[in-house]
Amino acid sequence: MDYKSENLEIENKELQIPAQYAGARVDVALTKMLPDFSRNQVQQWLDSGEILIDGKRLSAKNRIAGGEEVKINIKPSPDRTSFSAENLPLEIIFEDEEILVLNKPDNQVVHPAAGNWSGTVLNAILAKSPSNKSLARAGIVHRLDKDTTGLMIVAKTLSAQTNLVRQLQSRSVRREYKALVYGQMVSPVVIDKPIGRHPKNRKLMCVNETGKPAVTHVTPKELGLG
Repeated sequence: MDYKSENLEIENKELQIPAQYAGARVDVALTKMLPDFSRNQVQQWLDSGEILIDGKRLSAKNRIAGGEEVKINIKPSPDRTSFSAENLPLEIIFEDEEILVLNKPDNQVVHPAAGNWSGTVLNAILAKSPSNKSLARAGIVHRLDKDTTGLMIVAKTLSAQTNLVRQLQSRSVRREYKALVYGQMVSPVVIDKPIGRHPKNRKLMCVNETGKPAVTHVTPKELGLG
């Protein structure tokens, strides 16, 4: 997103529009006065009332005369504060200078998003390894669903993150999942079908010819349970 969380001086700021911008659109003038932020971001702040011109909410397309007083009061929002360290438990299986491997528990989201801005694996990683804040997604290179448990590998350096992403893309590393299901079967089955998004329910996965290659080995543990 456009907002730079580390640039906190933008909050509660007062400015005056120079006379040289007389006749310009409000959003154009403010974007020139706030070069660290995009025009789209300035427009959003005007629409939300976080930027006031002479104490009034103005549309981005309004023209200015020059000399107006600008008050900026950016309100904190969950997505701007989600990438913060939280002292949450992490079960570390392996760690060295380049990577760490953790065992993600059930009922924990990996990455902050709508509805889960805190309490995620990412928040816990930032507390465990503060330097990961400099890495994209705090060094996370793959995810597990909220209700899925299992091992996750997290990079601690840029070079490790780059190499891990390349290995995942080239499939030189692989991930295996185990699931317990109930059903009727008498012998092992191998399902070699690609898996992708369900065409009607985007929250579900299914056999999809446009999906990614996947091999599922189904082995009976006990018979007569179906």
